[in-house]
Amino acid sequence: MLFVAAVSYAIGMRAAARRGRPWPLLPALLFYLGGLGSYAVIELGFLGAYSSELRWAFTTRIALLIFVVPALLAAGRPLDLLQAALGEGAAARTARVLRWRVVRLFGNAMFATLFVAAVFCIFLTPFAWTLRGTPWIEAVLGILVPLIGLAMVLPIAALSGVHVGLFITIEFLLAFVELLIDSIPGILLRLNGAVLDHAPVFTSAASWWPNPLHDQHLAGDMLWFIAEVADVPVLVILMVRWMRSDRKEAKSYDDLSDEEYEAMTQAHLRGDWAGDEPAADRQA
Repeated sequence: MLFVAAVSYAIGMRAAARRGRPWPLLPALLFYLGGLGSYAVIELGFLGAYSSELRWAFTTRIALLIFVVPALLAAGRPLDLLQAALGEGAAARTARVLRWRVVRLFGNAMFATLFVAAVFCIFLTPFAWTLRGTPWIEAVLGILVPLIGLAMVLPIAALSGVHVGLFITIEFLLAFVELLIDSIPGILLRLNGAVLDHAPVFTSAASWWPNPLHDQHLAGDMLWFIAEVADVPVLVILMVRWMRSDRKEAKSYDDLSDEEYEAMTQAHLRGDWAGDEPAADRQA
């Protein structure tokens, strides 16, 4: 996955340069060092090596792969690079894809909240041991989890997407609700006095390894912490989107003539809600 992502991004930068649109250095650094670099550290470092033996290592690994790695990869603006590399037609195609119901569903703050919470609720069941104790499943998770994270982060990060003010407001409020919902699995892991995944005790464990219950409590602490910190960039993105939408709406009203504004006001007072929309938006 590292090789494919690195080569694809490099090909995109080269294609963009050939079209006279050289790619900035900062997004490239964020993609390679932040996104792919963090993925390599997670998968090839301590967390990846001890993920099957230590529950807190497995939980931390999955949380970082679904929250942090996709956010850093998205900071490299892969969708913008795709448009720069493929030309004008790519922008229209990308906009159409972002309007697909499936894509908008994954990029919706409410769905992302419920989906992530449901995923981490699996850690409260014995199936959690099956996930980390089966080598091929653990390997698949290393690829599938960050891809799922990207599917949720990229639509949110696409600030040029079309959203109405009310939708953004609701989405912004749901993001605050997410702060609470995301913490529930971690809190339950931390406060539970029984080992929930029924994992066996490793007789060859090092002396510094925590016992199974302490391991579970550490997993809950790490999950709680990472989930809460990861919500901060999402709130910032939604705030920026909200401000842009508000400025765009304000400009549409500023462009109205006095006669158009008066007509819209009278229509609003009569209860004609269709007339409450600026003329510029109706023509669009």
